[in-house]
Amino acid sequence: MSDTKSSEFKTRTVIQKVLSQEQAEGAGARVRRSIGRPELRNLDPFLMLDRFSVSPPAGFPNHPHRGFETVTYMLKGAFKHEDFCGHKGIIEAGDLQWMTAGKGIVHSEMPATSGENSGLQLWVNLAAKDKMMEPRYQELKAKDIPHVTKDGVTAIVIAGEALGVSAKVQTLTPTHYLHFIMDAKSELRQPIPEGWTSFVYTLSGEARFGSDDAKAAVKPNYTLVLSKEGNGLLVKTGEEKAEFVLISGKPIGEPIVQYGPFVMNTQKEIMQAFQDYQYGRNGFENAAKWQNEADKDEL
Repeated sequence: MSDTKSSEFKTRTVIQKVLSQEQAEGAGARVRRSIGRPELRNLDPFLMLDRFSVSPPAGFPNHPHRGFETVTYMLKGAFKHEDFCGHKGIIEAGDLQWMTAGKGIVHSEMPATSGENSGLQLWVNLAAKDKMMEPRYQELKAKDIPHVTKDGVTAIVIAGEALGVSAKVQTLTPTHYLHFIMDAKSELRQPIPEGWTSFVYTLSGEARFGSDDAKAAVKPNYTLVLSKEGNGLLVKTGEEKAEFVLISGKPIGEPIVQYGPFVMNTQKEIMQAFQDYQYGRNGFENAAKWQNEADKDEL
């Protein structure tokens, strides 16, 4: 199965393989960090990927962002989201929230069910021209995210295109975000734009990535950084099914200065972001007076 003729298809290869170890994050939450850990810092244009698992009362209480986008894709359970401009809602299993923080957002992300609430959060950098734009949201329910199945391979098309189906999300930084579920003994040949940064994060099962002679099947919670050479990725499964995401993006090629939740191009801009947040200006006007509903309920 392929969207590219086999005579033209040249698979990328795995050039780095890193196992994500569980670590603490937020208020009592646990995450497996992929992009953003010391071995995988700033894989332009990607800043971070976490596989999170949270049960109440843990979560991610009020915190700010500036200069990039957060992409939350729920796999199990649900999360409550609320920001200081009045936007709020619940993201359930299979739902997507693509949030452009732009010049400033303060929000909270807390579990909405009593059990395990898990998913993926990706941070996508913005070019300098977009870092101070007005915040925006793109939110899709699971039923509205394109799904397609061919020859034992299911693609959930979050951003970009797979198996002839295109996503509904519009990205500022050109990005493909694809969730694949492959039956045992199936094959995928997925095109990737030339020159784009690409990586795989494995979710369950095992598969071979990159070439016919790839000897070892990759198990869950590994990040596989792919070579820049090639116009696609070959994936094959053996005796069991596999589930993973393939994420690709066009490098921005600008300086990155990151300090916690602020990502800008210079140290001066980072200092400005801290001052704006502290003094409630340039996008953070509502920060000081805002109290989310969860906090009010506890009073």
